[in-house]
Amino acid sequence: MSDVTIPGGKIRAFIERIGNIDTELQELNEQKKEVFAEAKGEGFDVKILKEIIKLRKQDQEERDERESLLDLYMRAMEQAGSEKVAKAA
Repeated sequence: MSDVTIPGGKIRAFIERIGNIDTELQELNEQKKEVFAEAKGEGFDVKILKEIIKLRKQDQEERDERESLLDLYMRAMEQAGSEKVAKAA
């Protein structure tokens, strides 16, 4: 074996800190679930709320680009669908 000394106290401190953070994250996630449940109980659509949260994290340019691509793809699908109908007739 080598003569390398492993600082067990430091390792333990890091592990304990990480464990505490994991516990805090679990508690925060539980609180988040409770807020969504409360919103749902008041008649709000949770999927839409999550989408709004996701959009708010993006900058305006990124949102505009996404909306433009979504619109472009939707129009392309609609045109493909109308072409099928025209060919069938």
